[in-house]
Amino acid sequence: MSTTGRFTIPSEENFAQETQRLAELWGADAVRNSDGTHLDESVLSLGKKIYSAYFPTRAHNEWITLHMDETPQVYLLSNRVLAVGEDVVINLMESFYEEQLSVNYDADPHRYWEVIDRTTGEVVDPINWSVDKESGTVTIHSAQRMHEYTVSFLAYIIWDPVEMYNHLTNDWGDKEHEIPFDIYHEATREFVFDTFHKWLEDNPHVDVVRFTTFFYQFTLLFDNKHREKVVDWFGSACTVSPKALDDFEKQYGYRLRAEDFIDEGSYNSAWRIPRKPQRDWNDFLTTFVRANVKRLADDSHAHGKEAMMFLGDQWIGTEPYKDGFDELGLDAVVGSVGDGTTLRMISDIPGVRYTEGRFLPYFFPDTFYEGNDPSIEGLDNWRKARRAILRSPISRMGYGGYLSLAAKFPKFVDTVTHIADEFRTIHEYTHGVAAEPALTVAIVNCWGKMRSWMAYTVAHALPNKQTHSYYGILEALSGMRVDVRFISFDDILNNGIDDDIDVIITGGPVDTAYSGGDIWDNPRLSEIIREWVYMGGAFVGVGEPSSRDKNGRFFQLADILGVDEERFHTLSVDKYFPKTVESHEHFITADIPQGCEIDFGEPILNTYPINEDLTVLSARSGEIQLAANEYGQGRGVYLSGLPYCAINARLLERILFYASHKEDKYEAWSSTNPECEVAHYPAEKLFCVINNTDVVQTTDVKRADGKVETIELAPSSLVWRKE
Repeated sequence: MSTTGRFTIPSEENFAQETQRLAELWGADAVRNSDGTHLDESVLSLGKKIYSAYFPTRAHNEWITLHMDETPQVYLLSNRVLAVGEDVVINLMESFYEEQLSVNYDADPHRYWEVIDRTTGEVVDPINWSVDKESGTVTIHSAQRMHEYTVSFLAYIIWDPVEMYNHLTNDWGDKEHEIPFDIYHEATREFVFDTFHKWLEDNPHVDVVRFTTFFYQFTLLFDNKHREKVVDWFGSACTVSPKALDDFEKQYGYRLRAEDFIDEGSYNSAWRIPRKPQRDWNDFLTTFVRANVKRLADDSHAHGKEAMMFLGDQWIGTEPYKDGFDELGLDAVVGSVGDGTTLRMISDIPGVRYTEGRFLPYFFPDTFYEGNDPSIEGLDNWRKARRAILRSPISRMGYGGYLSLAAKFPKFVDTVTHIADEFRTIHEYTHGVAAEPALTVAIVNCWGKMRSWMAYTVAHALPNKQTHSYYGILEALSGMRVDVRFISFDDILNNGIDDDIDVIITGGPVDTAYSGGDIWDNPRLSEIIREWVYMGGAFVGVGEPSSRDKNGRFFQLADILGVDEERFHTLSVDKYFPKTVESHEHFITADIPQGCEIDFGEPILNTYPINEDLTVLSARSGEIQLAANEYGQGRGVYLSGLPYCAINARLLERILFYASHKEDKYEAWSSTNPECEVAHYPAEKLFCVINNTDVVQTTDVKRADGKVETIELAPSSLVWRKE
C-alpha cells in the first residue's frame, strides 16, 4: 500500500527540518501555511505541492484604515428597555464588544435603523426618536409606559472575527487587529482584485490558492465580556451595507427593513421558517458573491494555479449546494471535519474536481498543552469521519494549525501516521468509489438541497441540547448504507415524490424550518405524502413532524404516524396506550441489548396514540418515543428524537428497512455488532468492517450468499475482506 500522497501538512517559519520529518512520516505531498504564518524557503524547496492561505478581505489595514466606511456591516439589536416614563434612553453598544463593532452614524439612522415597540410590534415613527452620537444612545420620546423598546442599528465590523478568535485563542498580544473590508464598494473591490493579481505574480511558487474564504463572514458577534453572543454558521447578518440595501430595492422593487435581518432577535437563524425577504437577500447576495468568486478563480487559473475554497469563515454567499456553484470554476473545496455529517457536507459538494477534509484536532494550544493527549481526539475524529468517507469519499485529508505544537506529542504523531496510511488504503482499495447503498432516503424540510448535510446545525459540528435529538439523525445517516438526498416541501408540492425514494424523513420542533410551520396550511402537501405512503411508501417523523395546530390535529400527518401531541385542548378525551412490544419481539428493536434504555434525547411531551392498532415500541411517562403504524400498503414510524450513538444508528437503520418493507434485505452486508459497520464494494469484490470504538470488538458479517464470517477488530481498526 502507498505511504505517500493525498495528505496536506501545515508548516510555519523556522520549522523546515521538522516539517520534512513529519511530512515523510505522514506521507504528505502538499504543505500549507496557517493563519498568521509563512512558509520558509527551505520548506518551499521540499518538492511538495504548495498551498497558500489567501484572505481576500483582510490583512491590508493600510487600505481599509483610509476607508473605514467600507468595512462589512451588520444590523445589531439593542437590549430591550422598559419604558417607565415618557422618554426611554437606550445604550446601543451596551452588550456588544466595542473592539469588534462600531456604530455606523455615517448613513442616516432615520432611514436605515428601526425603533420597535416590542410589546405591540409596531415600528416607532422616526420623528419620535433621536440619536446622540457622543453618548452612543437613542432616546425614544412619548413612549408608552410599561412597554419594551429596542433599536435595530447598523454597525461596522472593525475586527475580522476569525482573526480575532485566533488572536484571543493564541494570545497574540499586541499584534495589530486585522480590519475586514466589504467588496460591495467599488473602490475596495478593485483594490481586492488588484492586490490579488499582484500577489499571484509575486508568488510563483504557490500551486494552490486556498481562499480562506471569500468576502462575508458567517454571523459571529461577541459581547462586552469578549464571549460569543451570536453564532450562526449560516447567518448572513454580516453582509449588509446602505449601498447594497439601496441596490436591492432597485432590483427587487421593495425595501428591506432592519427587522428583516434582526428577525425578532433570531438574526435569521436557519431554524426560522425562511421568509421572502430572507430568501431574496440570499439570492441577491449569492449572485454578487459568486460573480466575484469567479473572477478570483479565473485569475488564479490564468497564473497557472488551482483555486480552492475553504468551506468556513467568509463562506457566506457561495452556497455550494445551490444551483450554479459548478459554474464558478473552483477546483476544490476544503472544509473542517468535525464528524460524519460535516464530512458529508464537504464530500457531497458538486461541481469541483476534488474535495479535502481538514481533520481535528486543530494544532492550537487549547488542545496541545502539557498533560493532554491529543491522540484521543484525533482518533475519535477519524472514527466519526471514516464511516462517512466509506459512503462518500473525500479525495484528500490534512490538518491545520501550528505544526511545532503537534511535533511535541509523539503519540499524536504516530496516530496521524496510522490515520493517513489508512485513508490512502481506503482509496487504493476502492478507487474513490462509494460503498454500495441499500436504500434511498430523502430528508425533507423548508431548505431542501440548499442545506444538504447542514440541517439542524447552529455552529459547525457543535450540536447543543436543543438540536442533538435531530442532528443525530444526520450523523447516523452519514455513515449508513443508504443514499441520502435533501428536498424541500416546495419540491414535493411542485414535483411530487421521486419514484426511487424509499423513505422520507422529516421533523423538528414546531414552527421551525425543519417541521415546516405554515407550509402545512396547504392541504395539497398532506395529500401528496398520504397518497405516496398509502401506496407503499415509508414515512419517518421525528420530534414534532408536520406540526401545525389546526382542524383538530397538531401533527397534520398523525394518521400516517399513528401518533399526535396533546395541546391541552382535548384533555377531557381519554387516550389509551396499547401494550409496549418487547424489543426482542420486533424487527426495529431487535438489536437493542436486554436492559438497555434507548436515548431519545430531549423529550417531546404529551405524545399519544391516535388508535389502538399502533405498534408502540417505547413509551415513557405517558409519552410515545417510538412507534410504527401500518398505513394502506405503506408504513409510518414516529421517533421523538435520536441523538447519535452506535445503538441509535442501528435503531434508525432498522427503522428505514422496516418502514420500506425491505426487512428481507437487511442482513446482507450488515454487522451483528452495532459498534461495527460493513461497507460493500461489489465492483471491487471487496467489503470492509470498521470498529467505531477504542476497544476490541467482535462481530459476525453475513454476506449476500448467506455465508457468515466472524471478525475480531482491534480498537479503531478497519479490516478488508474479499467476497
